[in-house]
Amino acid sequence: MKLSMLLWLTSLMPQPVADHACLATTVYLEARSEPTIGQLAVAEVALRRRDRGQWGNTVCKVVTAPHQFATTTTPGSFEVDNLDSFSKAWEIAGRSLQNWQLPLAQRRMFVPHADHFATTAITPAWSRNRPSVTIGEHAFYAVN
Repeated sequence: MKLSMLLWLTSLMPQPVADHACLATTVYLEARSEPTIGQLAVAEVALRRRDRGQWGNTVCKVVTAPHQFATTTTPGSFEVDNLDSFSKAWEIAGRSLQNWQLPLAQRRMFVPHADHFATTAITPAWSRNRPSVTIGEHAFYAVN
């Protein structure tokens, strides 16, 4: 299925199914080749951003904010065609959403306070002089 079709379908879905689908799509695009902990960390950043409300009050709004996640930087014609990887991303998204419903003190955090991440192949200007946690091919940062 093309990315543009998948994201359009989320606009027709009721909450919380839409957020689950948007989060799974983001995990798939950003971290499908990463270890499970890296996928959970990507989901954690999106959920933390949703809670802060700076990029939107739903997961779908957060992950489709311009230039924030791969959902907006990947061409709409991109084929989401690795069903095993998407199935795992769906499971990771579900686990993350359930974890995030717990009281803050009970949540399992992989990258506490992180609200940004980037591939380790680049060093964005906003990441300079900020402590980071590296998981797989991503570095996670607390920027805001």
